[in-house]
Amino acid sequence: MRKNKKKHEEEHADETWLVPYSDLLTLLLALFIVLFAMSSIDAVKFSQMARSFNSTFQGGTGVMKYPSPFQQTTNEGVTTDRVKNKQNSQAEQEKQEMLEIKDKMDSYINANNLNVQLMTSLTPEGLMLTLRNDILFDSGTAQVRAQDYEMAKEISQLLVMDHPREVVISGHTDNVPIHNAQFDSNWHLSVMRAVNFMKILLENQNLDAQNFSAKGFGEFKPVATNDTPEGRLSNRRVEILIKSVDPEPTSGEVQN
Repeated sequence: MRKNKKKHEEEHADETWLVPYSDLLTLLLALFIVLFAMSSIDAVKFSQMARSFNSTFQGGTGVMKYPSPFQQTTNEGVTTDRVKNKQNSQAEQEKQEMLEIKDKMDSYINANNLNVQLMTSLTPEGLMLTLRNDILFDSGTAQVRAQDYEMAKEISQLLVMDHPREVVISGHTDNVPIHNAQFDSNWHLSVMRAVNFMKILLENQNLDAQNFSAKGFGEFKPVATNDTPEGRLSNRRVEILIKSVDPEPTSGEVQN
C-alpha cells in the first residue's frame, strides 16, 4: 500500500514542473516581443516612451530627465500656434504695405498718363514696376535720355518707404543682335542700362544704396514673343522689383 502511494506521489511531482516551465516560456515570449518592438522604435518614439515611463513611475521627473509627455505636447502646440499667428499677422501687414506702395505708383502713372509706358504688378517676390526701354533710352545706348531724366527722379521718390526694402533693378532687351563700339552683346547693354538707371535713382539722398542692386538679362527673359515688333517692344524694358520682407522668426524658431 505504501509503495503504491509513493508511486502516485512521484507521478504527481513529475507533472507539476510543467506549470513553472510554461510560465517561463510565456515570459520569454513577452521579452522577445518587447525587444523586437524596441528594435523598431525610432529616437522620437523612444523619447516619448521614456517620458511616459518617467511620468508614470516618478510623477514627471527622475533619472530619465524627461517631463510629462502630455505637458510637453501641450506647450509645443501653444508655441506653434503663437508662431503661426505672429507670422500671419506680419504677412498681412506686409501685404497691406505693398498694396499702399502700389497704389501710390498707380496714382503717379495715372496722373501723368503713363499707363502705356509704366506698369505695376504684384509677384511672389514683391512689387514689380516695369518701364519700357523706349521711354528711357535711344536704340543701342545705355544713357537715360535727357527728356526722361526728370521722370527717373520722380520714380526715385516713389521708392522712399517707411520700411526700406531690397530693390533690384534689371535690364532686358529683345533678341535682335547688337555689336557696336560700346557693347558687344545684348547682355552687356542690358546690364549698363540697369546700372545707369539705378545711379539716377540713388541721387535721391533719402534712398539707401546698400538696399539696391542691378542685373542684366539681355534677351534671355522675354515676356512676349520676339517674332513681332509689338513683342520685341515689350521685351525691351527695365524692371524695378521691390522685394517683400519675410516675416521675422520668433524667439526659439529654428531657421534652415
